[in-house]
Amino acid sequence: MNPRPIIGRFAPSPTGALHLGSLCTALASYCHIKSLGGQWLVRIEDVDFERCKPDYAVSILTDLENLGLYSDGEILFQSKRTDIYDEYLAHLSNITYHCTCSRKELSALSIPAVSFYDVNIKDLHLAPIYPRLCLHKNLSDNKIRLCLPDMLTAFFDGIQGVIWDNPAKSLGDVVVKRQNGMINYILACTIDDGLQGITHVMRGLDIMPMTVAQLCIAKACLLPTPHYFYHLPLLVNHDGQKLSKQNLATPIDTTTPDKVSDLLFTALTLLGQNPPAELQKETSDTILMWATRHWDNRVLEGATLGMV
Repeated sequence: MNPRPIIGRFAPSPTGALHLGSLCTALASYCHIKSLGGQWLVRIEDVDFERCKPDYAVSILTDLENLGLYSDGEILFQSKRTDIYDEYLAHLSNITYHCTCSRKELSALSIPAVSFYDVNIKDLHLAPIYPRLCLHKNLSDNKIRLCLPDMLTAFFDGIQGVIWDNPAKSLGDVVVKRQNGMINYILACTIDDGLQGITHVMRGLDIMPMTVAQLCIAKACLLPTPHYFYHLPLLVNHDGQKLSKQNLATPIDTTTPDKVSDLLFTALTLLGQNPPAELQKETSDTILMWATRHWDNRVLEGATLGMV
C-alpha cells in the first residue's frame, strides 16, 4: 500500500481580519509541512453565516498572498459544501438526535465537564455537559446533537505530548447542526480533513479539546483521520486572554514588503525559531526559505502560551 501524501492545511474562519496569532498559526503550519516536503492547503471555514463575512475572506486571502503563503491546491470554501455535510449527517442518524433545549434551560441543568488537560488558560475551560434530556424524545426540525463515546482514549500531539480524553465527559453530546440549519465547526472540519486527505493538522491549543471528537466523528463517517496533530501555544494578552478577533486583536498590515518582512520575522521569533537578526531585512521569499529549512517543533514542546 502506498503511503498517503503529506498534506497540511490552514483553515481560518472569516469572522475578522488576520492578526498576529492567526499569522503564527498559518506560518507554523506552512513551514512545518514544507519542511516535510508536503503540500499546504488553504480552506476557508465559513459555515457560520451569521458571523463570517465575504469581505473578511478576501482580506485573509490577500494577506496570505502578500505574505508569500500560497495554497498548493484549490482554496475550499465550506459555505459551498453544505450539501456534502448534510449527506454525511444523514448517515449518522444512529448516533444523533434532535434537541429543543435552550441555553437558558441548560444553564441550571448541565453537568460540569471533566477537564483532561493540565493547562491553565481561560480558553481551555470546557463548557458544561448536556444531560441528554432530549435523547429519547424522537423530536424533529431542531438542532442536532451527536453522541460521543464514553471511553478513555488518547492521541499523540507533536507539541503537547500524549493527550488522554473521554469525550463523553469532557464535551458531551456536541451540537453538529443548529436549528437555523447551520453546520457546526467540528462536523465540517472533520469531513473536510478526511475528504482532502489531510495528514498533518497544526492549529491553536484552544482547539485541542475537540480533537478526540474529530477522531470519533471521522470514524463514524468512515473517513481517514490526520496522522499527526500539533497544537500550538496560544498568544495571549496580559489578562491571559487569547489574541482573537472576538477580543479585537489588531489586524496585521501586509501592504508593503518591509511590513511583510517584519511580520514574518516577528512571528518566527514568537514561535521560538530564533531567526538571525539580518533575516529581518530580507524578502519574504528568503525568510520563508530560511524558516522552512530550519523549522523545529521541539522548541514548542510542552509549551502552553506566549505573552505579547
